[in-house]
Amino acid sequence: MLIRRGFYRWQFAAAIVLPIWLLIGYAIFGSSGWGVVGLMFVTPIAFITLGVVALLVAARPDVRRDKAVAWSDVAVLGVWHLLIVAAGLYGPTGITFAILAMVGAIAAFWYAVWRLLRDGARRVRATMDEYERLVAEGAPARGVDGRSTRPAEDAGEVIVIREERRWEERRG
Repeated sequence: MLIRRGFYRWQFAAAIVLPIWLLIGYAIFGSSGWGVVGLMFVTPIAFITLGVVALLVAARPDVRRDKAVAWSDVAVLGVWHLLIVAAGLYGPTGITFAILAMVGAIAAFWYAVWRLLRDGARRVRATMDEYERLVAEGAPARGVDGRSTRPAEDAGEVIVIREERRWEERRG
């Protein structure tokens, strides 16, 4: 649980630390002038992508309640973060790691969306199962304030009377 909680906190810090690492890595290991132009585009995109994925993961109710991510989150996001770190080394395999980091960003985003929707569907299903169980037992439904609400009784035939008033009568 300690690792999962630490990773929960790290994912928000990573949105700032990893783009800065790309800049520091370029200052240490970079060599071409075109790399600066690339960094002008890559660094803000990395910041936004890391932040959006972190928010999607944190939006799940179970993650918010436990303040810890799932082990599958640690695996997917951990691999993506390591690919970003490796891309920041700008060695002979830097382009390969940069491409893998971009593929990892797409995979991490869709993984986070999928988990959010799946967990939401699971919670809705659990709520509906509980509702159907209560209906099958004949238990009275509870209102928002917790008091029992009775279903409306059928009064039989209903007569509707419509009243028409003229505009001049309404103003007075």
